[in-house]
Amino acid sequence: MQTYRIHRLRDHLRNQVRFGPHVSGTATVKSRDYHPPDLEQDPVEAETPYAAFFALRDTATPLEVGDLLEAGDGSLRIFKFVGFEEAQWALPEQKPVMAGPPPSGDEQSPALP
Repeated sequence: MQTYRIHRLRDHLRNQVRFGPHVSGTATVKSRDYHPPDLEQDPVEAETPYAAFFALRDTATPLEVGDLLEAGDGSLRIFKFVGFEEAQWALPEQKPVMAGPPPSGDEQSPALP
């Protein structure tokens, strides 16, 4: 039995996910687009993401399009209109590293003509 934590999509983004084009491959999701898992709500235990969907379907907080299920092993599945698909968190871009030491203020700049 797998344990899933639920990440709820922020409401203002639901229509973008619902009506967005279907793409193949792993979906990349941004953590800022999701509410953190509710620590007061127990995680869902189910064999598959679909079993978790059916277990929550008739509750006060069913899964909605765009919501994420995070398995105990850290894998993500996003609930889309067509079913569950693999997802991964978007990683922030790395800032480029400067090649040399930063210039000090002691150096004089060349005079302009």
